[in-house]
Amino acid sequence: MTRGLVVAAPRSGAGKTTVALGLMRAFARRGVGVQPFKCGPDYIDPAFHRVATGRDSFNLDGWAMSPAAIAGLVADRPAALAIAEGVMGLFDGIGGRGATADVAALLGWPVVLVLDVKGQTETAAAIALGIARYRADVSVAGVILNRVASERHLRLISPALECAGIALFGALSDDPRLTLPERHLGLVQASETAGLEDHLDALAAALAERIDLDAVAACARATKTGAPVGAAAFIDPPGQRVALASDRAFSFMYPHLLAHWRARGAEIKPFSPLADEAPAADADAVWLPGGYPELHAATLAKAQPFHAGLRALAERAVPIHGECGGYMVLGAGLEDAGGARHAMAGLLALETSFAKRRLHLGYRSARLGADSALGRAGTTILGHEFHYARVLSVGDDPLVDCRDASGASIAEAGARRGSVSGTFFHAIGRRET
Repeated sequence: MTRGLVVAAPRSGAGKTTVALGLMRAFARRGVGVQPFKCGPDYIDPAFHRVATGRDSFNLDGWAMSPAAIAGLVADRPAALAIAEGVMGLFDGIGGRGATADVAALLGWPVVLVLDVKGQTETAAAIALGIARYRADVSVAGVILNRVASERHLRLISPALECAGIALFGALSDDPRLTLPERHLGLVQASETAGLEDHLDALAAALAERIDLDAVAACARATKTGAPVGAAAFIDPPGQRVALASDRAFSFMYPHLLAHWRARGAEIKPFSPLADEAPAADADAVWLPGGYPELHAATLAKAQPFHAGLRALAERAVPIHGECGGYMVLGAGLEDAGGARHAMAGLLALETSFAKRRLHLGYRSARLGADSALGRAGTTILGHEFHYARVLSVGDDPLVDCRDASGASIAEAGARRGSVSGTFFHAIGRRET
């Protein structure tokens, strides 16, 4: 049975991605088969996990997935060592659901706690002790200190941890060379990060020098046998042959959905809109994931074979769905950050803009008002929205009745016209009935 651990922190920005990637790469370099996971609705970090380990990383989302779905994703991917990177702070969820701690408790995996100790000494031990005692069903195996200023700084912290009974696995210095470049939705994509392999090797070497990797590996625990394993309530494939937009502008696709679609017998046919490739003419569904179309709007506007291919399939009533960036590209026009409008595919009467950014962020519960690539009318889709675009106008029928995590109605209703549909949220699963 797979032995696993969770890399978590008291807050975002403490360095858990750096540590998680370093551990994944360090163990992979030792010849250990590492299966990566990501808690929560992130679609950028898992791409880095894949480069670090050579294996697809799967999201474990306590808000949008059932316990059985989470346990099933783990059970289906046995490995010598599973490493799950947490999301936000260890106990931070939405309405009592979705916290990294919930995943750790469900699977019985211990937490390796990353503490950013810049400007702290003994207070770091107090924080670690408080976290370790906060929930009886969550075990903190030890800590890795991040942004340690000097050996003297470390000597001021380590005795306090020892007194608190908290194991210290090691410490990383405040070294900007260990970090990765970022942009407005998080890290710059793995496919765009120059020298990523070398960076990961350097990160792994730094951790091997400063972290007791043997102690970290020894703290991993077998997945809890009582975790329920059952059929995952994921979105069924929208067709038998699914044309999937896949390049730097369309990369935010959850691996668990693709795995589920393939398991159901669907054939995935990737194509690149940025290379002006049309979706396969024999496709019986088209899926345009999110990504960064706003950074490539001029190129996409000129991609006439891509546009023509979409129109031809739409005329045949082939289901076509776009999520977030894909939704915007299915629209009539996209205004970039500089205020220039670029004509998009025009399959939906949607105008969007990045000229005046506005953050939209949160889980979504969306009841389908009509049949679409997402599923049958009446189905409730669970997903997550994260973008900075503004809707200038939308002229088609709404696709969903959308609610946030608290159940409050929100304006985001998506759009549909014939067989074409789109939403700003990224679908993760569906509500079990």
